[in-house]
Amino acid sequence: MKIYKTKEQIEKDIIDNQLTINDDVRFECDFDFPNCDIHARDIDASNIDAYDIDASDIDANNIDALNINADDIRAWNIKARDIDADDINYYAVCFAYQNIKCKSIIGRRENSKHFCLDGEIEIISEPEEITIDKEITINGKTYVLKTK
Repeated sequence: MKIYKTKEQIEKDIIDNQLTINDDVRFECDFDFPNCDIHARDIDASNIDAYDIDASDIDANNIDALNINADDIRAWNIKARDIDADDINYYAVCFAYQNIKCKSIIGRRENSKHFCLDGEIEIISEPEEITIDKEITINGKTYVLKTK
């Protein structure tokens, strides 16, 4: 796991406005790089302000980004143009200017709100597996046809 304790350490690893970590990463400091893309497996941070975030899992207090693409997001507050994730778990507010696409979105606070200003929230459901058994008779023999 890569651990950043200062903003200066982060700046050293940014190349052409991209921070690429081929491992898990933890940020022990706040940082504000609104024109930077972040690519990592898992991100653990207090506050993230970035252009694009692409990660497997994101665990942060506040996320402010243009685009977020992740498997699972757990945060206090999320603000982005587009969010594409499997599961989103936030405390108070999660909103996107355009669209949110996810399998689930859950607010932990009683009055929590999630919404899109100009687009829509699309909940993606897993395809259900259906099995159909059908009996057919051919030349006096009965067969059971099973399809999924």
